[in-house]
Amino acid sequence: MKALYRFVVWFEETVCIVLFLAMTALGGANIVARYFTDSALGVSEELILAGFLCLTVFGAAIAARRGEHLAVTVFVDGMPVSWQRRIFWLAYACSAGAILFSAWYAVMLVRNEFASGLRTYGLGLPAWYYHFTLPLGFLLVFLEWSVRAFREWKRLAVHDG
Repeated sequence: MKALYRFVVWFEETVCIVLFLAMTALGGANIVARYFTDSALGVSEELILAGFLCLTVFGAAIAARRGEHLAVTVFVDGMPVSWQRRIFWLAYACSAGAILFSAWYAVMLVRNEFASGLRTYGLGLPAWYYHFTLPLGFLLVFLEWSVRAFREWKRLAVHDG
């Protein structure tokens, strides 16, 4: 199981690195093209926006693993550990629900784009090509947040006993 989780971590980070480098190179190529030819690469905006969308959900999974999502804990930190655990699980349930709803919504988006045959404006590709990573990304966020929640639960259990 640990080997599978290490693969997931590697996959998330590799996707983010490759996307970031590709988006940077494409943006740079677009600047050079505009400078030398007075016209932009027509597809660069479409590809960079698609990359940004994917980078956002995979980056959110990495942030969930590291515990780097925004949180205001000033009130909770002053409470007894038993209350901290209750509030933590309430926050986890709300977050998990929102993440799973987002994954479901992303699946519906991809399904509708596939069924309707919607195409992108720049390259004329099927629109679902750019969005098929969203459900996977949201599920990875859920996985990472769940692993993080389990670790936090164990930490609070140690401090409570």
